[in-house]
Amino acid sequence: MAYNKKDITKALETITAPGEGKSLIESGSVKNIVTFDKEIIIDVTIGNPSLQAKKKVEVEIMKAVHQQVDVKADVKVNVTSDIKNEPFKPEKPKVPGIQNIIAIASGKGGVGKSTITSNMAISLQKMGFKVGILDADVYGPSTHLMFDVANARPLSIEIDGRSKMQPIESYGVKILSLGFFTDANQAVIWRGAMASKALNQMIFDAHWGDLDFLLIDLPPGTGDIHLSIVQSIPVTGAVIVSTPQNIALADAKKGVAMFKQENINVPVLGIVENMSYFTPAELPNNKYYIFGKDGAKNLAEDIGAPFLGEVPLVQSIREAGDLGRPAGMQEGTEVEEIVTDITRNIVTQVIKRNDNLPATEAIKITTMAGCSSVNK
Repeated sequence: MAYNKKDITKALETITAPGEGKSLIESGSVKNIVTFDKEIIIDVTIGNPSLQAKKKVEVEIMKAVHQQVDVKADVKVNVTSDIKNEPFKPEKPKVPGIQNIIAIASGKGGVGKSTITSNMAISLQKMGFKVGILDADVYGPSTHLMFDVANARPLSIEIDGRSKMQPIESYGVKILSLGFFTDANQAVIWRGAMASKALNQMIFDAHWGDLDFLLIDLPPGTGDIHLSIVQSIPVTGAVIVSTPQNIALADAKKGVAMFKQENINVPVLGIVENMSYFTPAELPNNKYYIFGKDGAKNLAEDIGAPFLGEVPLVQSIREAGDLGRPAGMQEGTEVEEIVTDITRNIVTQVIKRNDNLPATEAIKITTMAGCSSVNK
């Protein structure tokens, strides 16, 4: 006697289509189901052409059918990929429950982007917002260290019959980072495609719940990870972090140019200047501009973007990051006040952006023109 297709369909509803955030049935990935006696043949088409993705889907289908239909069933799965080169059609946001997605970027590494992201998250949480951080710096993750959860591991939970990652929560902020999945002394030596795949899993295979803000801590530069983000999810806006020195500003300009590129078109919410000046504790009225003065402020004026504020070079900020307790938690301090002011400015820019501009859509880059350099 042939198996009931309804039972097979129900089993397939528990499997998430790669990179879709929907089940194989909801996404229309299942093209055909044929049953004959003890044999079940399932034809599936997915958007990910990698052999790993195809094999994963095949294994998950066989496992689901054996567990929910019949352990003795002879299951054959045919998985093909379908990459369509067609104009982008606006879609609904693929990460349900998240109101605003803010990308925190910098052209150069070491300018304090992760520090700004962590403290901004703490300030938003203290203002009453629901906040999450996605540490997209796959080659040098640090958010798990800054929130003192280096030894934590995300658990798997079942949501609507599907397995999802549960983000780690620290100080009221939900966090996912590649640092949770790799050894502290292990170097991540991945090509862009593999890094992008890992990032997509942290976006779509996670249960973020309802968030007012998801902050994405991007790696330095303008590469595969940045393109994967803007292709996968609708980014509300970008915040650029830079130090005042000319070398850092030159790379920050490239970061701004990437977001402003016509086929990406993510609004730049503003620029934050980190390590603006140094004030010794014994000389509180003195300011030493070690890396130059007003560099990021001048850049903001040049590109017509808001200047969101400046963060001084303060020992307590570094110590707080090393201890896993962001400096924004230091009640009644000058550092807390500075971070709070910058965060308020960012929230103001988000409100203006949402009032005056249409919602950003996830983009689709179908030609190498989408990856070309930009004239500055």
